[in-house]
Amino acid sequence: MNTPASPNAANTEFSRRVEALIDRFTQRRPVRANSLLVTIFGDSICPHGGTVWLGSLIKLVDPLGINQRLVRTSVFRLTQEGLLRSEQIGRRSYYSLTSKGLRQFATASMRIYNNRKPGWDGRWRLVFTSLGNITQDERDKISQELRWLGFGRLAPGVFGHPTADLEPVREVVRDLKLDNKVAIMLATAQDDEDSATPSSALVKQCFELESMDAAYESFIDTYDPILNAARKLKKFESDQCFFLRTLLIHDFRRILLAEPGLPFELIPEQSVSHHAWTITQSLYHVVARPAEAHLMQTCETQSGQLPPAMDEFQVRFGGIKQAS
Repeated sequence: MNTPASPNAANTEFSRRVEALIDRFTQRRPVRANSLLVTIFGDSICPHGGTVWLGSLIKLVDPLGINQRLVRTSVFRLTQEGLLRSEQIGRRSYYSLTSKGLRQFATASMRIYNNRKPGWDGRWRLVFTSLGNITQDERDKISQELRWLGFGRLAPGVFGHPTADLEPVREVVRDLKLDNKVAIMLATAQDDEDSATPSSALVKQCFELESMDAAYESFIDTYDPILNAARKLKKFESDQCFFLRTLLIHDFRRILLAEPGLPFELIPEQSVSHHAWTITQSLYHVVARPAEAHLMQTCETQSGQLPPAMDEFQVRFGGIKQAS
């Protein structure tokens, strides 16, 4: 007869798996500190007012192998890119996401914290990026933003998506001052009434579905054993939970930035993607509260401790308060 693992054994297994996850992250090359900081601001700092003292941010990410010099370099670059803004008060610098930075994180956040997929209305959202005297630099910038928003390349200078919200596209066009150089259109698909075959073929041409499934499988292989180990515990170390929550959302967000959120009408139901989201939901519920404790103990604003999390945090994944 199998006997349940002792609490010490369960703690050891969970700690070992989290430490292995952190070690794997610190060994990644190149170290993508910029992207990780955007994840931390979006997932952790924004729900608590959105601003953090640079010194406490350095302390927060040091165990993830991101040292002080790299943090300073990263926040400088993110500021130059218009994703962060800084405020100097005395000798201290405080950072927060700009509207552009918030938009970049929000690109994936709705699908991170809420797995509902929009139904398809039979129309394609099209963006034409080769109008007038648009420069190559401008074309490159709008193309990158469109890919972050989930659009696929249909043809040179033409990007499409069957369900994407067009308002963020308009915001990007305004921010880049390309109003007269980019055209945004809605096109009705002329598929058979009972078949979306032509549009499904277009999806396969524009989006790398097989590589996305492989990314989801790798994610599941990494985080499902950690979830199983976490379910055996009743008490957690708050710092481990914060690092786990951060890397969980960071890795899931990286997949979603490449995965366009296609409607079920145009692709077979992606059980592998739903499984990955369910793991993310369950693990986030388990570690959210202790992770919050570490965040509150470590980070400071101009007024001292971070303010309590806003309602936006409380309703993530169906409601953090509902998690046991």
